[in-house]
Parts: sequence; structure tokens; C-alpha cells
Amino acid sequence: MTPSSAYLTLQGIGKQFGGFTALEDIDLSIQRGEFVCFLGPSGCGKTTLLRIVAGLEPHSRGTLVQDGRDISRLPPAQRDYGIVFQSYALFPNLSVADNVAYGLVNRRQPRERIDARVAELLALVGLPGSGSKYPAQMSGGQQQRVALARALATSPGLLLLDEPLSALDAIVRVRLREELRALQRRLGVTTIMVTHDQEEALSVADRIVVMNQGRIEQVGTPMQIYREPASAFVADFVGKVNRLPAIAEGERWFRSGDFRWQCPPGQGADFRSGASVWLYLRPEDRVLDGLVADHPEACEGRVRQVEFLGGNCLAEVDLPGLPTPLQLQFSLNQMDEYQVREGGTLRFALRSDRLRVFPATA
Repeated sequence: MTPSSAYLTLQGIGKQFGGFTALEDIDLSIQRGEFVCFLGPSGCGKTTLLRIVAGLEPHSRGTLVQDGRDISRLPPAQRDYGIVFQSYALFPNLSVADNVAYGLVNRRQPRERIDARVAELLALVGLPGSGSKYPAQMSGGQQQRVALARALATSPGLLLLDEPLSALDAIVRVRLREELRALQRRLGVTTIMVTHDQEEALSVADRIVVMNQGRIEQVGTPMQIYREPASAFVADFVGKVNRLPAIAEGERWFRSGDFRWQCPPGQGADFRSGASVWLYLRPEDRVLDGLVADHPEACEGRVRQVEFLGGNCLAEVDLPGLPTPLQLQFSLNQMDEYQVREGGTLRFALRSDRLRVFPATA
């Protein structure tokens, strides 16, 4: 994707708070209609970057272009976006209908048109007939729907979401993120959402921007971020992963304890023999079926403990000769099929074709 074809382009964005660098050289292009998540730990700069896009926080350097218009120094009122805050920020003294209509009233639209638009939006977010209620009479999930309707009232070209689901309980959060994604696809509005929740980002985003210490670590689809992490930070931060200390032996071969694996092409070729590295492997990257007696990568370990996660379980397995236990993932059916039990033994092979390698200093 080229910046010229993008709906929103950020070039060289930086932000200083005194002597502290909050953002450093942020370059990013977002296509029209994309759903993009800024993902990262607390303090990584993701909310600051969102606020800079909204004009709520001045940036120290760089350029922002939205739909061909340089908005770098425009005040928030002259930018084309709707925003939903983590706290919802509804007016407690206004009815739901008046909250949703707030932006339309400020634009001096006719009352009949405003009423029709409010009714349309409340139906769109699943709250038909709720216009006469007040925010205090509604649940957290309902308040979030009202905040979303208000953000969409003026038909903005860009929707900004600042951790909009983090204050909700787990069940409501999952349901609302599904509704939010479906609504975004239906409307086709370009959307940026800030979140620290990896599962949330993986489930709703077209692309994820992983941030750390004021910089972008990686931009990619959820599958790319999960399966092909570009750095040790991304591999550690997104999803569960096994991290094994290893020594490079050349020709993409690596030794960890008594075990040797060859990484797939494109991984590990740059490490000189004797270099210390970390090998990363997801818990699901193991093989249990078709392991003949002389399978070259077959191994057997003892299940130390099992963590129940609902539909899946994580088994911690001690492998003789390996310096650290492995976490392996199984469905409940597989737990029964392969008799995965605490204290039991398990025969398996690791998917060396899924190994990722990063320097031990990373």
C-alpha cells in the first residue's frame, strides 16, 4: 500500500513530553474502510497516537493527511471523525436521544431530520425506543452503544475508539466486539481502535499495529502478527509462546539442551555458529499423530500440570534434556484421546517448520 492511495497517512510523527519521547518516527498508512487496531502494553504510546490523530494532543513533528487533506495543525472541530472514549463520556443530564443528537444539533440541522437520524442510529446499535431514557438508567454495554451511536451521528469518515470495551465484563465485551465488527463492515467506516487486549485485536482487526516504547514493532494482518512475529517483543506479547534458549550451529540448525532443530528457510540463516538465540514456538505447534517408532523428532515427556481454559487446555511438559518446560495446547477432545493427565507421559514432536528465531539480547 502506498501513502498516496491511503485514506489516512501518518508520516514521521513524534511526540515529546519534556525530555521524554512518547512517540518516535511513526509512519503508517490506513486504507479507506479498514479496521486497524493499535495494540501494545500500557505506556507504549498507542493512546497518545490516537489523540494526535484526533487533534486532542499536539504532536512535536510529522504530518497527518486524511483523505488528501493535511490535518496536521487543524483543531478537532475541523477534522472529520467520531470518537468513543473508554469512559463513554455521555452527558448524564441529557436523554439518550439528546446525547446521540448532540453533534447534529451543533450543526444546526432541522429537528425532523435530527429525530429521524437519532431513531435510525439507535436501531442500528440495537437500542430502538430507548431515546427517552437517561444514561444512569442503562447498563455499561448499553451506554457504550449510545456512545457509538453519538460518534456515528454525523457520518464521519473516520471512527476512533479508545479502549471502548475495557470497562465491560467479559461476556458483554465479547458480544459487543462482535457487534462492533459487524457494524463497521456494514457501514464501511475507516476505524482505528486502541486496545491492550490481544484477543480483541486479533478478532476484529483487518490489520494490527503492535507498538512498544513509542515505536511501531510490526504492522500486519492478525494471522501475520501471530504466525510471523517480526521481533521477540511481538512474539512474547501476542498470544502464548514457548521461549527456548539455544545456540546456533550454522545452516539454520540450533541446539537447545540435548535437542537440535533446523528452522525453515528465511529463519535463522543470519546467525553465526555459536551465537546465543531464543527459539519461539506456539503451544499448538506440535504433532501427535503418525509418529512412527523411529521418527527423528519424536520425544517423550512428563506432564507436570494442566491449565484448564474452557474449550482448550495448556499442558506443561517436562522434556528430559530440554532446559525449560514446554507448554502444549490441546482441545478437550484431544485431552481424552491422547490421555493427557498430570503425572502422565506424552509422546509428540515439535513443528520445527514453525520455529522463529531472535537474538538472545532482544
